[in-house]
Amino acid sequence: MGPVSAIVLFAVVWAMVFFVVLPLRLTTQGEDGDVVPGTHASAPADFDLGRKAKVTTLWAVPIWAVIAGTILSGVITVRDIDWFERMSTPEVSRD
Repeated sequence: MGPVSAIVLFAVVWAMVFFVVLPLRLTTQGEDGDVVPGTHASAPADFDLGRKAKVTTLWAVPIWAVIAGTILSGVITVRDIDWFERMSTPEVSRD
């Protein structure tokens, strides 16, 4: 795995973890009892994007490390998930 592949893998893992972290500990304006006029009651009351990004990064780094370590160690390769035998090595005749 090259450096660009590692960065792309981290970006994908970070985005997936971010979507999981977003709704955690979310307090809506309706639950808080203070609905701002012109907004829905389900709008967040106290949303802190920076805190969500930090929590996401703290979870994404070890998940990325496990996935990158698995790829780099060779335990699982692309050929292992080739279910339709499209990457099989062609037979070479030695005539």
